[in-house]
Amino acid sequence: MTSSLMAEPSPLAIYIHWPYCARICPYCDFNVYKHKSDPDLVSAIEADLTYWRGLSGARQVTSIHFGGGTPSLMRSVDISRILETVDRLWGLGIETEIALEANPVDLNQFKDFAKAGITRLSLGVQSFDDKALKFLGRDHDGETAKRAIKTATNMFRSVSVDLIFGWYGQSGSDLNRDIDILLALGVEHISTYQLTIEENTAFARAQKRGLRKAVSDDQSAGFYDLIQARLALEGFEHYEVSNFARPDHRSRHNLAYWQGYDYVGVGPGAHGRIQTKSDRLATIAYRRPQEYSVAVKANSHGIEIREILSPESQADEYVIMGLRISDGISMARWAAISGTTLPDQHISELIELGFLRQDDDRLMATENGRAVLNTITDQLLI
Repeated sequence: MTSSLMAEPSPLAIYIHWPYCARICPYCDFNVYKHKSDPDLVSAIEADLTYWRGLSGARQVTSIHFGGGTPSLMRSVDISRILETVDRLWGLGIETEIALEANPVDLNQFKDFAKAGITRLSLGVQSFDDKALKFLGRDHDGETAKRAIKTATNMFRSVSVDLIFGWYGQSGSDLNRDIDILLALGVEHISTYQLTIEENTAFARAQKRGLRKAVSDDQSAGFYDLIQARLALEGFEHYEVSNFARPDHRSRHNLAYWQGYDYVGVGPGAHGRIQTKSDRLATIAYRRPQEYSVAVKANSHGIEIREILSPESQADEYVIMGLRISDGISMARWAAISGTTLPDQHISELIELGFLRQDDDRLMATENGRAVLNTITDQLLI
């Protein structure tokens, strides 16, 4: 029997991928498609969830996350259907976080989402600068973004806002202005993302033609430092490499990933991790919506790739993900998963260099360490 992450069944997070977007952003390399009516997909997701209940057994569901794509394009009645299915299969508690990613232009539907059971809204604002929003291919303007945040904060327990930095032509003043607006609007959670040019995106093709889309790495690093300093002064906890939260507003769902717990992954292209009675499985669903729905009808699930994770792979994943968060990792838990211990010499060297710190059983990356996290994990996992 392979090592499990916990002796008792861990809490369970559920991820639901809705792959459709009204328009596809030029920097996006997610599994997304142009929006269309797809009546089969909701039924397929419900059937897939039933299959996953058999894999997981009875669990406490701590979070449900509708991601995408743009799940705010979903009908609220379909969101309700899926939540009712989860409740029937596992049960939902009053503390279960139920989050949905939303486009600011869909603000007129926020009331319906709240009635359907959504408790946390994640808004893809990216910027309040109209020129930047046009450059980034967004279909809202700054004023719409402000209205969406104001509307959301009056309806949902928590509101998170995505902010992109490092777009070509951005200045420190531009970034400060976006942060000023976020702070004035009382946002409780901010996710910040450096603009990176991913293969097979419109921005990648443009850069190959000589059109710059992102600032230099040094400029982006400076912007990241600016964000850290500003939000720390305002009382935000930098609890993960890209995420800042007011007290009690961390993303419970994302923490399941970073802490190495189990999560269901349904919908086209969704990833999952689950501990069965004998193995820990990593799964990937069929990417294309039609293929996914056909697979569910044929097999009662949408899983295309299913891998049994070795104890070594589990342990590596725990370190790589766990050092992203301020809480770090439990060295005892790492040893229980892997059957060995982390290299003391490398840990001591990284502590001396100011990249790691240790507090009893917890091993954590410092702020400087999280800036070079790939290098640190490479050294620890030699």
